[in-house]
Amino acid sequence: MSSTLPLPFFGGTCTKAAFSFSLRSSSPLVPFQRLHLFRSTSRTTTRIRSSLFHSLKAKATAELVQDKESGVVATGKPVVEHSRTFVEARSEQELLSGLRKEVDAGRLPPNVAAGMEEVYQNYRNAVFQSGDAAAVGVVLSNMTVAFDHWLLDVEDPFVFEPYHKALREPFDYYMFGQNYIRPLIDFRNSYVGNLSLFYEIEEKLKQGHNVVLISNHQTEADPIIISLLLEKTNPHIAENMIFVAGDRVITDPLCKPFSMGRNLLCVYSKKHMYDIPELAEMKRKANTRSLKEMALLLRGGSKIVWIAASGGRDRPDPFTEEWYPALFDSSSVDNMRRLIEHSGTPGHVYPLALLCYDIMPPPRQVEKEIGEKRIITFHGAGLSIAPQISFPEIAAACEESEAKDAYSQALYKSVSEQYNVLKSAIHRKQGLEASTAGVSLSQPWN
Repeated sequence: MSSTLPLPFFGGTCTKAAFSFSLRSSSPLVPFQRLHLFRSTSRTTTRIRSSLFHSLKAKATAELVQDKESGVVATGKPVVEHSRTFVEARSEQELLSGLRKEVDAGRLPPNVAAGMEEVYQNYRNAVFQSGDAAAVGVVLSNMTVAFDHWLLDVEDPFVFEPYHKALREPFDYYMFGQNYIRPLIDFRNSYVGNLSLFYEIEEKLKQGHNVVLISNHQTEADPIIISLLLEKTNPHIAENMIFVAGDRVITDPLCKPFSMGRNLLCVYSKKHMYDIPELAEMKRKANTRSLKEMALLLRGGSKIVWIAASGGRDRPDPFTEEWYPALFDSSSVDNMRRLIEHSGTPGHVYPLALLCYDIMPPPRQVEKEIGEKRIITFHGAGLSIAPQISFPEIAAACEESEAKDAYSQALYKSVSEQYNVLKSAIHRKQGLEASTAGVSLSQPWN
């Protein structure tokens, strides 16, 4: 569920296969805090949420959604209205020149503006790779919304709770993310494996059961990509899945609006626990609060939770350049298993494989700083689920002291097998003739 993303105006056509962008921030991380959707501060900010939505049918229709508050607060002090520079832009030139206007007005930091312009160029070129005749309108519509909400968060920064529920009104951040990432996915070369198991999961959720998806993790956009791959066949799962999210996707300024549209349980990753040593204790306490929130959610039943069991994104082998799921952290897997078992409601653990690294691959190495260098391309994606794996069955076949690791290894093996199926299927579709004989895959999108 993806972070950040001085260039001249771009007037040519796409000639490169990939485009990188970067925006770094030295701001220290802050604890997760309670929030109010419209917070009062020393400088009250009126949020006017405006956007142009790209049609769900991927055509060039758009609608303006606006939420306006009164011009005077209860204290009698005049409010500062959200700038309409970006929502009123009607062309690429007007949109990009608006960055200079906001910087000159002191409403937008120059480094953030530079990152916004760079992500525009990269997103534009990646969408153009699709060959969509409506690409110009799609880019302008989606980037207008993105620019407006990046500026909105600079004016009034959003703070995530330990459990964040997707914001669907007055502005629908979920659909914002769907519409933004959709043009980057080559659906004709995308697959969902073992689709019948997703229908099985839907039935279990209706019965009040909990489901945990133990998955690999490849891009910052994984939550949105998963939702896009399931939105036609399993919209309930797509919209209600809860993602265990690291702190980086809720602190990066150009990533936050996308995270606001997902159901998130916010945690600090072990890989970044000691990036700033003096914040380590705060991070541990924040993670404890998030675990308590998760326990409460599971007690209510009918929850589906996705977790990246490795604690981070997959990386390519440094020698072969091949991508494989990163090894799972058995402690993370065991924590989720115990939370399910102690929830008081039936629970099920399924292995889930995700293949989408080409769309937005991570840096080759884990980085401490917020705002990494990125690459964006138009590419197919794959999602495949395997039958649930029972802990008692695994534990019965080994010593008690080995059960935790054996269970994690069984899940990892299943994810790896599904990943290889997806990898082969997508490769065949792209390179030769599509052939899914003997492989349980759904049909590619039309």
